[in-house]
Amino acid sequence: DRVLVRVKDLTLEKADQEVWVRGRIHTSRAKGKQCFLVLRQQQFNIQALVAVGQHASKQMVKFAANITKESIVDVEGVLRKAYQKIGGCTQQDVELHVQRIYVISAAEPRLPLQLDDAVRPEVEGEEDGRATVNQDTRLDNRIIDLRTSTSQAIFCLQSGICQLFRETLIGKGFVEIQTPKIISAASEGGANVFTVSYFKTSAYLAQSPQLYKQMCICADFEKVFCVGPVFRAEDSNTHRHLTEFVGLDIEMAFNYHYHEVVDEIADTLVQIFKGLQERFQTEIQTVCRQFPCEPFKFLEPTLRLEYREGVAMLREAGVEMGDEEDLSTPNEKLLGRLVKEKYDTDFYILDKYPLAVRPFYTMPDPANPKTSNSYDMFMRGEEILSGAQRIHDPQLLTERAKHHGIDLEKIKAYIDSFRFGAPPHAGGGIGLERVTMLYLGLHNVRQTSMFPRDPKRLTP
Repeated sequence: DRVLVRVKDLTLEKADQEVWVRGRIHTSRAKGKQCFLVLRQQQFNIQALVAVGQHASKQMVKFAANITKESIVDVEGVLRKAYQKIGGCTQQDVELHVQRIYVISAAEPRLPLQLDDAVRPEVEGEEDGRATVNQDTRLDNRIIDLRTSTSQAIFCLQSGICQLFRETLIGKGFVEIQTPKIISAASEGGANVFTVSYFKTSAYLAQSPQLYKQMCICADFEKVFCVGPVFRAEDSNTHRHLTEFVGLDIEMAFNYHYHEVVDEIADTLVQIFKGLQERFQTEIQTVCRQFPCEPFKFLEPTLRLEYREGVAMLREAGVEMGDEEDLSTPNEKLLGRLVKEKYDTDFYILDKYPLAVRPFYTMPDPANPKTSNSYDMFMRGEEILSGAQRIHDPQLLTERAKHHGIDLEKIKAYIDSFRFGAPPHAGGGIGLERVTMLYLGLHNVRQTSMFPRDPKRLTP
């Protein structure tokens, strides 16, 4: 008749109560007539004591000591106040005095990696000669690696980002849409698309939901967003690129100026950052124990600089670059450091990019033919969103496509979308894994992709 209790809920308030807990054996240590177990459940754990007495025989103590690590067990017992704080456990003020223990699923004795090694800070491991686990070993054995307290915290927080994204935009009157991922032509032009066999012809995996977001704007939905996979066939083996990632995409019609959209997107991200601070402190601290990082800083309203201002800051720092040159990754990071020093923020917007470095569908700036109504947003010096006002006039769109040397026949359906009346609109796409990585100050996007796909990895 006992009710299953979560480990995180086993606090002093429940002391002296009989409880039933299901968890994994994290560690076991026999000592005389006693066996100390650590039961783990996601990112929470508690010490359990099996001692010879009224409810436990010597055989039961021996049985408990021989249960293999990572086995799933059911434990029944009484929760007691600990005589002193229990280091190494999240539940430090109480311990579980075991009366019965059942093995639900036994793990094999040899594990491909030890969870204690997998959560050890790398610097700490180097200093005392203890093992740490490298990235490939983690990803080759992802099921085990995802059980660590750090991974559990990362993906709980990532779930929170999606939840806050939806909550915020629905509160702003946006409609969530679902867009096709198998398409007839490359959605952003270029060759970085995956071709798939489609009956007697070929199709492509969508690089972006942009065309369909814009079609919904043309269909008078006014404000739309979507959450879904995005595919990029780029042979980029960097710390921040994946061939498949989750896109958080926004598109919105505006009345007077595209900055209406920029402000809406920026405020959405700020609401996400605030929500993470309020709801996910436990997860943030858990990750920080393994990967120490300064708390993420942002301003309200969000800092917005023009591209020329960013270039001026880089030139003052000794960087040589032209007015119409795109930002390289090193310059992006340097500018992030300069902005942090000057404005004390990890999140900012760079507006009015040179037209020459943006895609053909980007609206030129009516006041300056060399610049465009486009923008990027940055976290800790790395781009997390690229966006722009889209050209909604089919004639201008055709001219810009010709200027870029694009085959008009391949984008005919895209251009035709705007022939029946299209409101001025803008939007952008955000990479979920990159936002998670940069918010937590992690060093590789593969840490924030549950089962990452890159040019060299297609399993598990």
